Amino acid sequence: MDWFAGNPWLAWVGIALVLAAIEAATVSFVFLMLAGGALAAALVSALGAPFPIQVLVGVVAAALLLTLVRPFLTRRFMVAEASRTIGAASLVGRSARVLQTVTENDGRVKLGGETWSARTAGGAMQCQPGQQVRVVSIEGATVIVTGDTTGQKSE
Repeated sequence: MDWFAGNPWLAWVGIALVLAAIEAATVSFVFLMLAGGALAAALVSALGAPFPIQVLVGVVAAALLLTLVRPFLTRRFMVAEASRTIGAASLVGRSARVLQTVTENDGRVKLGGETWSARTAGGAMQCQPGQQVRVVSIEGATVIVTGDTTGQKSE
């Protein structure tokens, strides 16, 4: 324990390593910025700064990293478009074939090879079996459709 008292910079490096490990699990770039602050505190600690200055430098460095570096990293490495191209969200804009009359309350459509519960968009007319419809949104396990399919991706 006396060794840590004589080398406080090592405690800061340990904190930085723990934060980096948490970052590896979360991949949000927040803990990475906090680890950067801990490394800045380790640097001033190694230079002989008193503990309150170490904490102040660590907090300021982490805040600067969070506000200046993290936005760049998230834009560069976090692809927001990918979340729209997979899963149910990727079905919005596609066309579907009506299996059972779709009204404002109920209906069934064939979309992406699967049968979905469907409703028409607010105020839209009923859609009859065999008709092509366009998915305008998804609410839970129900697709919201409209009868207009011009220029849309097919099922």
